[in-house]
Amino acid sequence: MNQRYLMALDQGTTSSRAIVFTFEGAVVASAAFEFPQHYPQPGWVEHDPSDILNTQIEAMRAAVRKAQIDPKEIAGIGITNQRETTVLWERATGTVLHNAIVWQCRRTSPIVSQLIKDGCSDEIREKTGLIPDAYFSGTKIKWLLDTLSLRERARNGEICFGTIDTFLCWNLVEEHPHVTDATNASRTMLYNLKQQDWDEDLLRLLDIPRQILPQVIDSAAWIGNLNRDILGEPIPVAAIAGDQHAALFGQACFKEGMVKNTYGTGCFMLMNIGNAFRLSSHRLLTTMAWRLEGKPTFAYEGSVFMGGATVQWLRDEMKIISSAQETDELARSVPDTNGVVLVPAFTGLGAPYWDMYARGTLTGMTRGTNRAHLVRAVLESIAFQSKDLFDAMCADCLTPPEVLRVDGGASANAFLMQFQADILNTTIQRPAVAETTGLGAALLCGYALGIYTSLEGTARGWHCTETYQPQMNGAERLRHLEEWKRAVETALFWSSSRPESH
Repeated sequence: MNQRYLMALDQGTTSSRAIVFTFEGAVVASAAFEFPQHYPQPGWVEHDPSDILNTQIEAMRAAVRKAQIDPKEIAGIGITNQRETTVLWERATGTVLHNAIVWQCRRTSPIVSQLIKDGCSDEIREKTGLIPDAYFSGTKIKWLLDTLSLRERARNGEICFGTIDTFLCWNLVEEHPHVTDATNASRTMLYNLKQQDWDEDLLRLLDIPRQILPQVIDSAAWIGNLNRDILGEPIPVAAIAGDQHAALFGQACFKEGMVKNTYGTGCFMLMNIGNAFRLSSHRLLTTMAWRLEGKPTFAYEGSVFMGGATVQWLRDEMKIISSAQETDELARSVPDTNGVVLVPAFTGLGAPYWDMYARGTLTGMTRGTNRAHLVRAVLESIAFQSKDLFDAMCADCLTPPEVLRVDGGASANAFLMQFQADILNTTIQRPAVAETTGLGAALLCGYALGIYTSLEGTARGWHCTETYQPQMNGAERLRHLEEWKRAVETALFWSSSRPESH
Protein backbone atom coordinates (compact mmCIF):
# COMPACT_ATOMS: atom_id res chain seq x y z
CA MET A 1 0.00 0.00 0.00
CA ASN A 2 1.34 3.44 -0.93
CA GLN A 3 2.46 5.56 2.01
CA ARG A 4 1.02 9.04 1.52
CA TYR A 5 0.75 10.51 5.00
CA LEU A 6 2.72 11.70 8.00
CA MET A 7 1.35 11.92 11.53
CA ALA A 8 2.27 14.43 14.19
CA LEU A 9 1.71 13.93 17.89
CA ASP A 10 1.29 17.40 19.39
CA GLN A 11 1.26 16.93 23.15
CA GLY A 12 0.40 20.31 24.67
CA THR A 13 -0.17 21.82 28.08
CA THR A 14 -3.93 21.42 28.10
CA SER A 15 -4.61 18.81 25.42
CA SER A 16 -3.09 15.99 23.41
CA ARG A 17 -3.55 16.21 19.64
CA ALA A 18 -2.77 13.98 16.68
CA ILE A 19 -2.77 15.32 13.12
CA VAL A 20 -2.56 13.48 9.82
CA PHE A 21 -0.82 15.43 7.03
CA THR A 22 -0.24 14.75 3.37
CA PHE A 23 3.35 14.87 2.16
CA GLU A 24 2.46 18.32 0.76
CA GLY A 25 1.68 19.58 4.26
CA ALA A 26 -2.13 19.67 4.05
CA VAL A 27 -4.16 18.63 7.09
CA VAL A 28 -6.23 15.51 6.40
CA ALA A 29 -7.69 15.08 9.89
CA SER A 30 -6.95 15.85 13.50
CA ALA A 31 -8.26 14.93 16.91
CA ALA A 32 -7.58 16.41 20.32
CA PHE A 33 -8.54 15.56 23.88
CA GLU A 34 -8.17 17.84 26.88
CA PHE A 35 -6.97 16.55 30.23
CA PRO A 36 -7.19 17.97 33.77
CA GLN A 37 -4.87 20.55 35.25
CA HIS A 38 -3.92 20.13 38.92
CA TYR A 39 -3.08 23.02 41.25
CA PRO A 40 -2.03 21.49 44.58
CA GLN A 41 -0.86 24.85 45.97
CA PRO A 42 -0.89 28.46 44.74
CA GLY A 43 1.62 28.76 41.92
CA TRP A 44 1.99 24.98 41.55
CA VAL A 45 0.85 23.19 38.38
CA GLU A 46 0.85 19.43 37.78
CA HIS A 47 -0.36 16.88 35.23
CA ASP A 48 -1.11 13.22 35.76
CA PRO A 49 1.25 11.52 33.23
CA SER A 50 -1.30 8.74 32.65
CA ASP A 51 -3.75 11.41 31.45
CA ILE A 52 -1.15 12.65 28.98
CA LEU A 53 -0.41 9.16 27.65
CA ASN A 54 -4.02 8.01 27.44
CA THR A 55 -5.27 11.15 25.70
CA GLN A 56 -2.37 11.02 23.23
CA ILE A 57 -3.18 7.43 22.27
CA GLU A 58 -6.88 8.26 22.05
CA ALA A 59 -6.09 11.22 19.78
CA MET A 60 -3.96 9.05 17.47
CA ARG A 61 -6.72 6.51 17.02
CA ALA A 62 -9.39 9.16 16.54
CA ALA A 63 -7.32 11.03 13.93
CA VAL A 64 -6.85 7.85 11.87
CA ARG A 65 -10.59 7.13 12.05
CA LYS A 66 -11.44 10.69 10.96
CA ALA A 67 -8.94 10.55 8.12
CA GLN A 68 -10.49 7.25 6.97
CA ILE A 69 -7.09 5.84 6.12
CA ASP A 70 -5.30 2.59 6.76
CA PRO A 71 -2.43 3.02 9.27
CA LYS A 72 -0.21 1.29 6.70
CA GLU A 73 -0.47 4.48 4.64
CA ILE A 74 1.32 6.48 7.36
CA ALA A 75 5.01 6.72 6.51
CA GLY A 76 6.13 8.00 9.89
CA ILE A 77 5.34 9.86 13.08
CA GLY A 78 6.92 12.99 14.56
CA ILE A 79 6.51 14.08 18.16
CA THR A 80 6.27 17.65 19.41
CA ASN A 81 5.58 18.49 23.01
CA GLN A 82 5.11 20.96 25.83
CA ARG A 83 8.65 21.62 26.99
CA GLU A 84 10.29 21.72 30.44
CA THR A 85 7.46 19.69 32.02
CA THR A 86 9.25 17.08 34.10
CA VAL A 87 8.52 13.41 34.82
CA LEU A 88 10.44 10.74 36.77
CA TRP A 89 9.70 7.03 36.45
CA GLU A 90 11.21 3.65 37.36
CA ARG A 91 13.42 2.24 34.64
CA ALA A 92 12.48 -1.37 35.37
CA THR A 93 8.71 -1.00 35.55
CA GLY A 94 7.85 2.34 33.91
CA THR A 95 5.96 3.33 37.08
CA VAL A 96 5.67 7.11 37.35
CA LEU A 97 6.94 8.37 40.71
CA HIS A 98 5.11 11.71 40.95
CA ASN A 99 2.74 13.83 38.92
CA ALA A 100 4.48 15.72 36.11
CA ILE A 101 5.66 19.15 37.25
CA VAL A 102 4.45 21.50 34.51
CA TRP A 103 6.60 24.19 32.91
CA GLN A 104 4.33 26.87 34.42
CA CYS A 105 4.93 25.64 37.98
CA ARG A 106 6.65 28.04 40.38
CA ARG A 107 7.44 25.66 43.25
CA THR A 108 11.17 25.69 42.60
CA SER A 109 11.50 29.48 42.77
CA PRO A 110 13.40 29.27 46.11
CA ILE A 111 15.96 26.92 44.51
CA VAL A 112 16.43 29.36 41.65
CA SER A 113 16.73 32.29 44.06
CA GLN A 114 19.53 30.45 45.86
CA LEU A 115 21.35 29.77 42.59
CA ILE A 116 21.16 33.46 41.76
CA LYS A 117 22.29 34.42 45.28
CA ASP A 118 25.23 32.02 44.95
CA GLY A 119 26.36 33.79 41.79
CA CYS A 120 25.57 30.96 39.35
CA SER A 121 23.60 33.01 36.82
CA ASP A 122 26.48 33.82 34.48
CA GLU A 123 27.74 30.22 34.31
CA ILE A 124 24.25 28.91 33.59
CA ARG A 125 23.61 31.52 30.91
CA GLU A 126 26.99 31.16 29.20
CA LYS A 127 26.62 27.38 28.97
CA THR A 128 22.92 26.91 28.35
CA GLY A 129 21.76 30.24 26.90
CA LEU A 130 19.11 30.34 29.64
CA ILE A 131 18.42 32.74 32.49
CA PRO A 132 17.92 30.85 35.79
CA ASP A 133 14.19 30.43 36.33
CA ALA A 134 11.75 27.93 37.79
CA TYR A 135 10.44 27.55 34.23
CA PHE A 136 13.18 25.10 33.25
CA SER A 137 13.46 21.40 34.06
CA GLY A 138 16.70 21.33 36.06
CA THR A 139 15.34 22.67 39.34
CA LYS A 140 12.19 20.57 38.94
CA ILE A 141 14.37 17.43 38.78
CA LYS A 142 16.27 18.54 41.88
CA TRP A 143 13.02 19.19 43.76
CA LEU A 144 11.70 15.73 42.90
CA LEU A 145 14.93 13.96 43.86
CA ASP A 146 15.06 15.88 47.15
CA THR A 147 11.37 15.59 48.03
CA LEU A 148 11.00 11.91 47.13
CA SER A 149 14.45 10.91 48.49
CA LEU A 150 15.34 9.32 45.16
CA ARG A 151 18.94 10.38 44.70
CA GLU A 152 20.55 7.07 45.66
CA ARG A 153 18.20 5.16 43.34
CA ALA A 154 18.95 7.71 40.63
CA ARG A 155 22.71 7.14 41.00
CA ASN A 156 22.09 3.40 40.72
CA GLY A 157 20.42 3.91 37.36
CA GLU A 158 16.98 2.89 38.60
CA ILE A 159 15.27 6.19 37.71
CA CYS A 160 14.56 7.84 34.35
CA PHE A 161 14.01 11.54 33.83
CA GLY A 162 12.18 12.85 30.84
CA THR A 163 10.40 15.81 29.42
CA ILE A 164 7.14 14.81 27.75
CA ASP A 165 8.78 13.80 24.45
CA THR A 166 10.96 11.33 26.33
CA PHE A 167 8.01 10.02 28.33
CA LEU A 168 6.01 9.45 25.14
CA CYS A 169 8.88 7.72 23.34
CA TRP A 170 9.41 5.42 26.30
CA ASN A 171 5.74 4.44 26.39
CA LEU A 172 4.78 4.48 22.70
CA VAL A 173 7.85 3.09 20.92
CA GLU A 174 9.02 -0.52 20.91
CA GLU A 175 11.81 -1.41 23.35
CA HIS A 176 11.36 1.76 25.47
CA PRO A 177 13.98 4.12 23.99
CA HIS A 178 15.17 6.68 26.56
CA VAL A 179 15.85 9.63 24.26
CA THR A 180 15.23 13.32 23.82
CA ASP A 181 16.26 15.69 21.06
CA ALA A 182 18.57 18.68 21.25
CA THR A 183 15.71 21.22 21.34
CA ASN A 184 14.13 19.69 24.44
CA ALA A 185 17.51 19.13 26.06
CA SER A 186 18.25 22.82 25.58
CA ARG A 187 15.30 23.65 27.88
CA THR A 188 16.51 21.73 30.92
CA MET A 189 19.15 24.23 32.16
CA LEU A 190 21.55 21.25 32.11
CA TYR A 191 22.57 21.13 28.44
CA ASN A 192 25.71 22.84 27.18
CA LEU A 193 24.83 24.40 23.83
CA LYS A 194 28.48 24.87 22.81
CA GLN A 195 29.45 21.28 23.54
CA GLN A 196 26.06 19.80 22.55
CA ASP A 197 26.10 17.57 25.63
CA TRP A 198 24.90 17.43 29.22
CA ASP A 199 27.11 19.69 31.34
CA GLU A 200 28.89 17.95 34.23
CA ASP A 201 29.36 21.17 36.22
CA LEU A 202 25.66 22.02 36.12
CA LEU A 203 24.72 18.46 37.03
CA ARG A 204 26.98 18.73 40.10
CA LEU A 205 25.54 22.15 40.92
CA LEU A 206 22.01 20.70 41.18
CA ASP A 207 23.17 17.26 42.39
CA ILE A 208 21.52 15.47 39.47
CA PRO A 209 23.03 12.08 38.56
CA ARG A 210 23.81 11.78 34.86
CA GLN A 211 22.42 8.22 34.94
CA ILE A 212 18.83 9.51 34.88
CA LEU A 213 19.24 11.61 31.72
CA PRO A 214 18.14 10.49 28.25
CA GLN A 215 20.35 10.19 25.20
CA VAL A 216 20.28 13.40 23.11
CA ILE A 217 19.59 12.85 19.41
CA ASP A 218 18.97 15.03 16.35
CA SER A 219 15.53 16.57 15.87
CA ALA A 220 15.08 14.45 12.73
CA ALA A 221 16.26 10.93 13.55
CA TRP A 222 14.89 7.39 13.52
CA ILE A 223 13.88 6.43 17.08
CA GLY A 224 12.01 3.16 16.66
CA ASN A 225 8.67 1.69 15.66
CA LEU A 226 5.34 2.49 17.25
CA ASN A 227 4.02 -0.28 19.48
CA ARG A 228 1.72 -2.37 17.29
CA ASP A 229 -1.13 -2.42 19.79
CA ILE A 230 -1.71 1.32 19.34
CA LEU A 231 -2.60 1.54 15.64
CA GLY A 232 -2.00 -2.04 14.55
CA GLU A 233 1.15 -1.19 12.60
CA PRO A 234 4.83 -0.68 13.54
CA ILE A 235 4.99 2.85 12.10
CA PRO A 236 8.44 4.51 12.31
CA VAL A 237 8.78 7.31 14.86
CA ALA A 238 11.48 9.55 13.42
CA ALA A 239 11.39 13.08 14.83
CA ILE A 240 11.22 14.98 18.11
CA ALA A 241 11.10 18.73 18.63
CA GLY A 242 9.84 20.92 21.41
CA ASP A 243 6.63 22.65 20.39
CA GLN A 244 8.12 26.08 19.71
CA HIS A 245 11.04 24.73 17.72
CA ALA A 246 8.66 22.59 15.66
CA ALA A 247 6.54 25.68 14.98
CA LEU A 248 9.62 27.64 13.81
CA PHE A 249 10.37 24.76 11.43
CA GLY A 250 6.73 24.48 10.34
CA GLN A 251 6.71 28.22 9.59
CA ALA A 252 9.68 27.68 7.23
CA CYS A 253 11.80 30.18 9.17
CA PHE A 254 14.98 28.72 7.72
CA LYS A 255 16.81 32.00 7.11
CA GLU A 256 18.61 33.95 9.80
CA GLY A 257 16.44 36.81 11.12
CA MET A 258 13.06 35.19 10.41
CA VAL A 259 10.64 35.30 13.36
CA LYS A 260 7.50 33.45 14.39
CA ASN A 261 5.16 33.83 17.35
CA THR A 262 2.96 30.99 18.58
CA TYR A 263 -0.19 31.98 20.44
CA GLY A 264 -0.95 28.96 22.58
CA THR A 265 -1.28 28.47 26.32
CA GLY A 266 1.70 30.78 26.46
CA CYS A 267 3.15 32.89 23.66
CA PHE A 268 6.54 31.95 22.34
CA MET A 269 8.51 34.07 19.92
CA LEU A 270 11.56 32.59 18.22
CA MET A 271 14.03 34.15 15.82
CA ASN A 272 16.42 32.05 13.74
CA ILE A 273 19.95 33.32 14.49
CA GLY A 274 21.87 30.82 12.38
CA ASN A 275 24.57 28.28 13.18
CA ALA A 276 26.64 30.30 15.65
CA PHE A 277 25.86 30.27 19.38
CA ARG A 278 25.54 33.78 20.77
CA LEU A 279 23.85 35.38 23.76
CA SER A 280 21.18 38.06 23.75
CA SER A 281 21.96 41.48 25.17
CA HIS A 282 18.30 42.07 26.04
CA ARG A 283 17.45 39.19 28.38
CA LEU A 284 16.18 36.84 25.72
CA LEU A 285 17.10 33.18 25.82
CA THR A 286 19.38 31.46 23.37
CA THR A 287 18.02 28.04 22.52
CA MET A 288 18.24 25.35 19.87
CA ALA A 289 16.15 25.96 16.79
CA TRP A 290 16.78 22.36 15.67
CA ARG A 291 19.68 20.00 15.08
CA LEU A 292 19.92 18.16 11.77
CA GLU A 293 22.66 15.69 10.82
CA GLY A 294 24.58 16.74 13.92
CA LYS A 295 24.60 20.42 12.93
CA PRO A 296 22.86 22.86 15.32
CA THR A 297 20.82 25.89 14.34
CA PHE A 298 20.19 28.38 17.16
CA ALA A 299 17.40 30.80 17.99
CA TYR A 300 16.60 33.65 20.29
CA GLU A 301 13.46 33.01 22.29
CA GLY A 302 11.15 35.06 24.44
CA SER A 303 8.34 33.49 26.41
CA VAL A 304 4.99 34.81 27.59
CA PHE A 305 3.76 32.45 30.31
CA MET A 306 0.09 33.45 30.11
CA GLY A 307 -1.21 33.84 26.56
CA GLY A 308 -4.22 31.75 25.63
CA ALA A 309 -4.19 30.54 29.22
CA THR A 310 -5.47 34.00 30.17
CA VAL A 311 -8.51 33.43 27.98
CA GLN A 312 -8.95 30.05 29.68
CA TRP A 313 -8.82 31.86 33.01
CA LEU A 314 -11.65 34.11 31.85
CA ARG A 315 -13.66 31.04 30.86
CA ASP A 316 -12.88 28.52 33.60
CA GLU A 317 -12.09 30.51 36.73
CA MET A 318 -13.87 33.83 36.19
CA LYS A 319 -16.85 32.40 34.19
CA ILE A 320 -16.95 35.64 32.17
CA ILE A 321 -17.11 33.83 28.84
CA SER A 322 -18.29 30.35 27.89
CA SER A 323 -15.88 29.89 24.95
CA ALA A 324 -12.78 31.53 23.54
CA GLN A 325 -14.65 32.28 20.31
CA GLU A 326 -16.73 34.92 22.13
CA THR A 327 -13.73 37.14 22.80
CA ASP A 328 -13.38 38.58 19.29
CA GLU A 329 -16.94 39.94 19.17
CA LEU A 330 -16.86 41.14 22.79
CA ALA A 331 -13.58 42.98 22.26
CA ARG A 332 -14.99 44.73 19.19
CA SER A 333 -18.17 45.72 21.04
CA VAL A 334 -16.31 48.50 22.88
CA PRO A 335 -14.02 51.13 21.32
CA ASP A 336 -11.26 50.50 23.90
CA THR A 337 -10.70 49.03 27.37
CA ASN A 338 -11.88 52.23 29.09
CA GLY A 339 -8.45 52.51 30.71
CA VAL A 340 -8.28 48.92 31.99
CA VAL A 341 -4.93 47.12 31.63
CA LEU A 342 -4.31 43.52 32.68
CA VAL A 343 -0.81 42.19 33.38
CA PRO A 344 -1.46 38.42 33.50
CA ALA A 345 1.57 37.54 35.62
CA PHE A 346 -0.30 34.67 37.25
CA THR A 347 2.85 32.52 37.18
CA GLY A 348 5.42 35.31 37.13
CA LEU A 349 6.73 37.29 34.17
CA GLY A 350 9.00 35.84 31.50
CA ALA A 351 11.26 37.72 29.09
CA PRO A 352 12.44 40.40 29.25
CA TYR A 353 11.48 40.86 32.93
CA TRP A 354 12.23 37.40 34.41
CA ASP A 355 10.41 37.99 37.67
CA MET A 356 9.28 34.74 39.28
CA TYR A 357 7.32 36.50 42.01
CA ALA A 358 5.30 38.98 39.96
CA ARG A 359 1.57 38.24 40.05
CA GLY A 360 -1.44 39.19 37.98
CA THR A 361 -2.43 42.84 38.21
CA LEU A 362 -5.57 44.56 36.91
CA THR A 363 -5.31 48.34 36.80
CA GLY A 364 -7.42 51.29 35.69
CA MET A 365 -10.86 49.97 36.69
CA THR A 366 -13.71 52.33 37.36
CA ARG A 367 -17.40 51.89 38.17
CA GLY A 368 -18.00 51.87 34.43
CA THR A 369 -15.72 48.89 33.77
CA ASN A 370 -17.72 46.05 32.24
CA ARG A 371 -17.30 42.53 30.91
CA ALA A 372 -16.32 43.62 27.40
CA HIS A 373 -13.61 45.95 28.72
CA LEU A 374 -12.03 43.10 30.68
CA VAL A 375 -12.19 40.72 27.70
CA ARG A 376 -10.57 43.31 25.46
CA ALA A 377 -7.89 43.95 28.10
CA VAL A 378 -7.13 40.22 28.19
CA LEU A 379 -6.58 40.08 24.41
CA GLU A 380 -4.54 43.28 24.43
CA SER A 381 -2.34 41.89 27.22
CA ILE A 382 -1.29 39.04 24.92
CA ALA A 383 -0.25 41.53 22.24
CA PHE A 384 1.57 43.80 24.71
CA GLN A 385 3.62 40.92 26.12
CA SER A 386 4.53 39.83 22.58
CA LYS A 387 5.53 43.42 21.77
CA ASP A 388 8.05 43.34 24.64
CA LEU A 389 9.63 40.22 23.11
CA PHE A 390 9.65 41.62 19.58
CA ASP A 391 11.34 44.83 20.70
CA ALA A 392 14.07 42.86 22.46
CA MET A 393 14.69 40.76 19.35
CA CYS A 394 14.84 43.81 17.13
CA ALA A 395 17.40 45.37 19.46
CA ASP A 396 19.52 42.19 19.44
CA CYS A 397 19.48 41.68 15.67
CA LEU A 398 19.81 45.41 14.84
CA THR A 399 17.77 44.95 11.64
CA PRO A 400 14.07 44.78 12.56
CA PRO A 401 12.20 41.98 10.82
CA GLU A 402 9.65 43.23 8.31
CA VAL A 403 7.21 40.38 9.01
CA LEU A 404 6.07 38.33 11.98
CA ARG A 405 4.68 34.88 11.13
CA VAL A 406 2.00 33.73 13.56
CA ASP A 407 0.33 30.48 14.49
CA GLY A 408 -1.43 28.78 17.37
CA GLY A 409 -5.05 28.78 18.44
CA ALA A 410 -5.33 32.48 19.31
CA SER A 411 -3.89 33.51 15.93
CA ALA A 412 -7.38 32.82 14.57
CA ASN A 413 -8.68 35.76 16.62
CA ALA A 414 -8.88 38.57 14.07
CA PHE A 415 -9.14 41.32 16.70
CA LEU A 416 -5.99 40.12 18.44
CA MET A 417 -4.00 39.81 15.21
CA GLN A 418 -4.97 43.30 14.04
CA PHE A 419 -4.14 44.78 17.44
CA GLN A 420 -0.83 42.91 17.37
CA ALA A 421 0.05 44.37 13.97
CA ASP A 422 -0.93 47.83 15.24
CA ILE A 423 1.15 47.62 18.42
CA LEU A 424 4.18 46.16 16.64
CA ASN A 425 3.79 48.48 13.63
CA THR A 426 4.75 45.38 11.63
CA THR A 427 3.06 43.13 9.07
CA ILE A 428 1.55 39.92 10.45
CA GLN A 429 1.36 36.79 8.27
CA ARG A 430 -0.82 33.81 9.12
CA PRO A 431 -0.24 30.65 7.04
CA ALA A 432 -2.82 28.38 5.47
CA VAL A 433 -1.95 25.61 7.92
CA ALA A 434 -2.55 26.92 11.44
CA GLU A 435 -1.20 23.68 12.96
CA THR A 436 2.40 24.71 12.36
CA THR A 437 3.65 22.99 15.52
CA GLY A 438 2.34 19.64 14.34
CA LEU A 439 3.36 20.41 10.76
CA GLY A 440 6.94 21.04 11.88
CA ALA A 441 7.10 17.68 13.64
CA ALA A 442 5.66 15.92 10.58
CA LEU A 443 8.08 17.66 8.22
CA LEU A 444 11.05 16.80 10.45
CA CYS A 445 9.90 13.18 10.34
CA GLY A 446 9.67 13.34 6.55
CA TYR A 447 13.17 14.82 6.44
CA ALA A 448 14.52 11.97 8.58
CA LEU A 449 12.87 9.38 6.34
CA GLY A 450 14.14 10.96 3.11
CA ILE A 451 10.71 12.07 1.90
CA TYR A 452 12.17 15.59 1.74
CA THR A 453 15.80 15.94 0.72
CA SER A 454 16.25 19.61 1.67
CA LEU A 455 14.84 22.29 3.94
CA GLU A 456 13.42 24.02 0.88
CA GLY A 457 11.59 20.81 0.05
CA THR A 458 9.81 20.84 3.40
CA ALA A 459 8.71 24.45 2.82
CA ARG A 460 6.80 23.78 -0.38
CA GLY A 461 3.47 23.67 1.44
CA TRP A 462 3.88 26.98 3.30
CA HIS A 463 1.87 29.91 2.01
CA CYS A 464 0.23 32.91 3.62
CA THR A 465 -3.55 33.19 3.60
CA GLU A 466 -4.07 36.14 5.97
CA THR A 467 -2.11 39.36 6.28
CA TYR A 468 -2.64 42.11 8.84
CA GLN A 469 -1.14 45.54 8.20
CA PRO A 470 -0.70 48.14 10.97
CA GLN A 471 -3.43 50.78 10.97
CA MET A 472 -2.96 52.55 14.32
CA ASN A 473 -1.42 56.01 14.35
CA GLY A 474 1.79 56.63 16.22
CA ALA A 475 0.30 58.74 19.01
CA GLU A 476 -2.33 56.15 19.86
CA ARG A 477 0.29 53.37 19.81
CA LEU A 478 2.51 55.34 22.19
CA ARG A 479 -0.41 55.95 24.58
CA HIS A 480 -1.20 52.23 24.71
CA LEU A 481 2.42 51.31 25.34
CA GLU A 482 2.83 53.89 28.11
CA GLU A 483 -0.27 52.50 29.87
CA TRP A 484 1.13 48.97 29.53
CA LYS A 485 4.49 50.03 30.95
CA ARG A 486 2.83 51.62 34.00
CA ALA A 487 0.76 48.51 34.59
CA VAL A 488 3.85 46.26 34.39
CA GLU A 489 5.61 48.50 36.91
CA THR A 490 2.67 47.90 39.26
CA ALA A 491 3.02 44.10 38.89
CA LEU A 492 6.77 44.33 39.48
CA PHE A 493 6.19 46.54 42.55
CA TRP A 494 3.97 43.80 43.96
CA SER A 495 6.90 41.43 43.58
CA SER A 496 9.54 43.74 45.05
CA SER A 497 7.33 44.76 47.99
CA ARG A 498 6.73 41.18 49.18
CA PRO A 499 8.62 40.09 52.31
CA GLU A 500 11.84 38.12 51.93
CA SER A 501 10.09 35.05 53.36
CA HIS A 502 8.51 34.42 49.95
